[in-house]
Amino acid sequence: MKLKNKTVVSEFLLLGLTDDPELQPLIFCLFLVIYLVTILGNLLIILAVRIDSHLHTPMYFFLSSLSFTDICMSTTTIPKMLLNIQAQDQSITYTGCFTQSTCVFTFGGFESCLLAVMAYDRYVAICHPLRYQVILTPDLCILLVLLSLLLSTGHALLHSLLALQLSFCTNVEIPHFFCELAQLFKLSCSDTFINTLLIYSAANIFFGVPIAGIIFSYTKIVFSVFRMPSVGGMYKAFSTCGSHLSVVSLFYGPGFVVYLSSAITDSSTKNAVASVMYIVIPQMMNPFIYSLRNREIKMSLKHLITGKPFIFLCH
Repeated sequence: MKLKNKTVVSEFLLLGLTDDPELQPLIFCLFLVIYLVTILGNLLIILAVRIDSHLHTPMYFFLSSLSFTDICMSTTTIPKMLLNIQAQDQSITYTGCFTQSTCVFTFGGFESCLLAVMAYDRYVAICHPLRYQVILTPDLCILLVLLSLLLSTGHALLHSLLALQLSFCTNVEIPHFFCELAQLFKLSCSDTFINTLLIYSAANIFFGVPIAGIIFSYTKIVFSVFRMPSVGGMYKAFSTCGSHLSVVSLFYGPGFVVYLSSAITDSSTKNAVASVMYIVIPQMMNPFIYSLRNREIKMSLKHLITGKPFIFLCH
């Protein structure tokens, strides 16, 4: 059967979260605040780790890398959404759309890998405290971050390059606030079975392996903590993992819900709203989670903001 209405697509239309014009100013203000808070919060974390010599450890190096990833992820999606609302123009170029989807895959995968690396960091710190500095050397930390970025970039390019082979018809409306590959597949005139199969299979592997690594690390941590003789030692060990576990739950929880909902329901609007919970919210909340639960970060941020020196107490 021949394809009808096939044309050369130069741009797509991002329909956003709602088509109600009265809600557009509210959405604009809300996401502008979210974006500014995200950028400011993560920049403060990066500066605090950079300036404070007490935070020059593997744990905080990975945390600053996570903050950098959160800034990139938010910058990939939110500014374009705000620009479209402000200009009352829903268009995004063909190149811009695929660039955006590639960046979302890259930084999303990078964050997933970083969370697994941070779980490994906590495992070494709690289960092998005397060998912590020997195992997690600066060179290994840099290698783990670069390897995570390389793998996530390769994963993203694999899907994007295959998607570039697709042809599109006259329907160019994407019911989302950013270019999601799954939505692009629905607009294609080509057979997307291989693309869809690959994207779900690769996602299961690429995101499943970090999750398995996190579960493995915390299983070892739990067994190690319960063998500690003192309650104080157990509490201290668990408290160092609290922030990371909160970030992991905030990142993977909504993403898992979106993954299931996209497989069960075909409601694009609900999927778009749910996507906010893993594309936008975690990136804003991560700095608050670490600054509120981590004493060293709180003290460093206080020093950074007020300029007053403080005495760092090891505990």
